[in-house]
Parts: sequence; structure tokens; C-alpha cells
Amino acid sequence: MSDVILEMSGICKRFGTTRALDQVHLTAHSHEVHALMGENGAGKSTLMKILSGIYQPDAGEIRLAGRPIRIAKPADARQAGINLIYQELAICANLSVAENIFMGTAPRGRFGGIDRPRMRRDAQRLLDRLGTRFGPNTPASRLSIADWQQVEIARALAHQSRILVMDEPTAALSDRESGRLFEVIDTLRDQGIAIIYISHRMEEVSRLADRITVLRDGCLAGNLTRAKNSPQLLIGMMVGRALNHFYPPKRQDGFGQVMLDVQGFCSDKIESASLRVRAGEILGLAGLVGAGRTELARLIFGADNRLRGRLRIDGTDVDIRSPRDAIRHGIGYLPEDRKRQGLFLHLSATANIAMNVLHEHARAGMLDRAALRTLTRQAVTRLAIKARSGESLVGGLSGGNQQKVLLARWLAIRPRVLILDEPTRGVDIGAKVEIYRIMHELAAQGVAIVCISSELPEIVGVCHRVVVLRDGRVAGELSGKEVGQEAIMNLATRH
Repeated sequence: MSDVILEMSGICKRFGTTRALDQVHLTAHSHEVHALMGENGAGKSTLMKILSGIYQPDAGEIRLAGRPIRIAKPADARQAGINLIYQELAICANLSVAENIFMGTAPRGRFGGIDRPRMRRDAQRLLDRLGTRFGPNTPASRLSIADWQQVEIARALAHQSRILVMDEPTAALSDRESGRLFEVIDTLRDQGIAIIYISHRMEEVSRLADRITVLRDGCLAGNLTRAKNSPQLLIGMMVGRALNHFYPPKRQDGFGQVMLDVQGFCSDKIESASLRVRAGEILGLAGLVGAGRTELARLIFGADNRLRGRLRIDGTDVDIRSPRDAIRHGIGYLPEDRKRQGLFLHLSATANIAMNVLHEHARAGMLDRAALRTLTRQAVTRLAIKARSGESLVGGLSGGNQQKVLLARWLAIRPRVLILDEPTRGVDIGAKVEIYRIMHELAAQGVAIVCISSELPEIVGVCHRVVVLRDGRVAGELSGKEVGQEAIMNLATRH
């Protein structure tokens, strides 16, 4: 039996003239996974920041186990057993697992020093509860991101967590690591913890969620139970309309000549890889984490050094030794981590979009500001970027709009080849649909696209052909009706 542990009623929040939340209700039960969904900017993060004491609501009430509670600061939330695990994990790699779990709360001995034997024992009990494969003395630097998440969960349990909020926890995990996380979540649910799970991934929500709350534009769009959940219904609730075509229709022929021809690429991480992409074609690059997908993309773009191999663009041999060489030959590369490897979060949307073409908009050493504003307006219109102006800081935009800004930067170079590494990671449903539309529009204009994705439904739904990598080599190629999730996994895993 599950009991109502949390009630958030009539929650309202404004930031100046912007309404972030308006009369939002959320309940969470013990022994339950409650998914919180909605497009970026729908109000999910604001609602959770109110629950964690970072923001104060303008109106509304929070009740914990039936009693009203005021959460004035994050320490109040932790004391009440409410803990958040953010997408950006707060782990110190130079500390041990036990030190990370009890950071700031380590048990003390008789003379005020840290009681390390007790800390290790307490940490081991928490790790046993989660069924981890590492111990309290293990340096965090030796662990994977999936293991880091388990350390974060153990830290929450050390605070006697009754409510655990997880924000996009699988964004950087492989399918296997995600499966391990789901097992941990099942264990926590069985132990009576209420889990609020924020995700854009339909498959995860269908697998985990007992109930679902959907927000749209700061308002409650509706609630669903597991029995009534369906992807189409969820999408309609999130975007306010039915999406008849989640993936655009794929053409099966009419492609141009070979635009990108990679032969025998080899590096310290790639044994041997060859592929061809024609003008107007979207080629999927699939494989398990560590198979070499990103490594091959970085070799093509000149971000890493290759030991040998030949590259042709539109039938001409080219020697690409740096990203500057790649850009000069019309190759764009959208990296998998937009915040660390792509965007300048402290700069404006205009500065980010124009970064690669500033030389085209300079006169006598001075930037043509009017031309840059025109470039930004065109990108905002073409990609449906939601920003107050071109001077809006990119760090303040939603994940989907940040991704579109980065995509706009590469469209500004008028690419012949565009490599997209995890193009929809961490973006909402509406933004995904927009990015898929943009990809097919670019292909229709003759751009050769390489799409790397860990989401197999995305690879199958978007790509015309698929090359599967395994252990740094091409394991096989699929086209037409051969392209399917099972066929991709067979190639990715067989030995």
C-alpha cells in the first residue's frame, strides 16, 4: 500500500512579468515512481526548486505526510527527507566514495575529528542497500557516471530521504547503465521511497512510472496512471496538440553523389572505419557506448589526430588536420555535450551563432552589427528558436533552444556535410520534432548528414541508412527495410 507523502497545492510563481507556475498541483506517494513531464520551460525545474527550498512560492501550500511545511532553504528540504539529484552530478573525483557520500556530514569522533572507520561502515551499509559493485574506499575518479549516480543516491539515503527527485538521470548513460539504474529505482520504490522522475524519454516513463504529471506553460496539463499512459496522449498533453508525424516521412531514393567518403580511418581508438554518405542522405552511426562513434566523428572533423586513412569531399581528396580545415571544406560538427564542447554560455545567442563566420561580417576590422542581427533573425525564424532577443545569454535558454542555437552556428557556414552527435539529448518532445524537421529539410537541400544517437528509435525513425560500429570497427551496414532496432543490436553485440 502506498500513502500520500507529498502534496503541493495551488503553487504559483512569477519572475517579474513572467508567469512560471500557475495553480500547479502535485502529489507523490510512498512506494511510487511519479514521472514529471513537460517541454523545457514548462515549469518542472521551478516546481522542484520550490520543493527543494531554492525558490519560495508566491502562493500555494506544501504538505508532508499530511502536515503543512515551510521549506525556506535547501537545508530544510534535506532535514525533511527531500533530496534532489541533478543532471549535473556533484561528485568530487579526488575523494573516495565514502567521503563523497558524507561530504559535510561526516561522523565525528571523541576529539572532533572525522571517525573514518564509522564513516566507511555507514557508507558500506548504504551501498549494500543499493547493491553497488564498488566499495566505500574506491576513489570516485575510477567510477563511471552511472556509478556516480549511485553515490549521489547513497548520499540522499544518508539524509534519511523519503522523497527523491531525479532530473534526467539517464542523459549520459548507456542502455546497460540505464538498466542498472532502473533496478536501483525499483529497489528504492520497494523500500517505500517516493521518487519524482523527470525525463523526456517515453520508453523510460513507460518502464518506470506508476503515475505521470504533465506541465505545459507553467500550468497543470493533466495526470495519467500507468494503465492510461500512451506516447501519443502524453505528447498531446505536453505540446498542446497532436503530433501526427513524430518522425518526418523518409524518402528512399533520389540522393545525389557521394559527398563524404571516409576510407580506412585509424587512430588509437579506431581500428579501421570506412563509410560513405551521399548528398541528401541521413546516415545513422550506431553502436554501444565505447564502440567508437564519437571518436570517428572527431577524426572526420579534425578534432583528433588519425594515424592513417583517406577522406574525400564531393569526390576530391582533402587533408583535414584541424577543425579549421574541416570548416573550410564545409564540414560542421555538433558535439554530444553542447555545454562543455559547443556553446559559450556566458555569451549572447548572436555571438554563439556567428562564431564561425565573423570574418564574413567584418569591414575594415569592425564587425557589421546590423548584418549579425540579420543573421540571428534568420536563424531564429528558420529554427523556431525561443529567445527574447539575439542579446539573450545562451546560458539562460532551455536545452532545446540551446541545441538550436548551436545548430544555427553550423548552418551559418552553409555546410556540405553535417555531423550531429546526440542531436536531441536532453531536449523536450517539441524540440525533438523541430530538430528532426530541420534535419530532413537540410537533407532535401542536398546536405549529407551523419547522425549519431544512443536512442535506437531515433536512428530507425530518422536515418536512411545505418552503419553500426563495434570495438572501433564497422560491424555492418543496414538500409531500407533492414533498418530496425533488433538488427542494429545484433550487429552491435555479436562477436
